[in-house]
This record gives sequence, structure tokens and C-alpha cells, in this order.
Amino acid sequence: MAAKVQKVGITREKGYLYYLDKQGDVSKAKMARGGKKGGKPSKVEKTGITREAGYLYFIDKEGDVSKAKMARRKKKK
Repeated sequence: MAAKVQKVGITREKGYLYYLDKQGDVSKAKMARGGKKGGKPSKVEKTGITREAGYLYFIDKEGDVSKAKMARRKKKK
């Protein structure tokens, strides 16, 4: 189950990958297609989110930043 972290309201363009970068801001990069290389990332929105360990951060369908608990395997004895 995902929880919203911050409302941003980004409208997505086709052919771009949207993600939360190391600084906690939303960035986009052109996706690699058919042997062509991808593009350099550019900042879309400054959010300044600090990541919490054990969570996956992503841009949801509404264009907001959300987080979900990562499924981890249990260690064998």
C-alpha cells in the first residue's frame, strides 16, 4: 500500500522517465528506445524530500510523490 508524501501534480510527457533524484527533487530523463541512448536528466520540480530507509519512492498516476514499503526477503538461518 502506497502513501502520498507530497502533492506535486506533475503532468507527464510521453517518452520520459520521471523519478525522485538523490537531492529529493523530481527529475525527468528521455527514455532509451530502439538502440538510441537516453537523454540527460533535468529537474521538473524542487521538493526536497528526505528519504526514509526501507521505502520505495515514486511518482504516482496523479503526478504526486508517493512511497511504499519495500518487500525484502528474510535471511536464511
